[in-house]
Amino acid sequence: MEEDIKSLKAEIETIKLRNTRVEADKAWETSIFRLTVLSIITFIFSITVLYFVKTEEYLLSALSSTAGLIISSQSLPFIKRWWIKNRYAH
Repeated sequence: MEEDIKSLKAEIETIKLRNTRVEADKAWETSIFRLTVLSIITFIFSITVLYFVKTEEYLLSALSSTAGLIISSQSLPFIKRWWIKNRYAH
């Protein structure tokens, strides 16, 4: 009996640790910080590529790529809810 209780306590602790990791991952995925970092990286990468392929107005063109990333990222929660609702509706 005591061994069963120890086993259950260990299992509960494992579940708690997993839940903490899942919550942290979710917080990261939805954070403004993450979106900002991705936007900066996208902007810098786009500037670099567009500059080397000699695109006119490469800064403005790089902004359009970055804006596309931001808009698509912000629409994903809506699309995710729609997908879950349609996929798992009973």
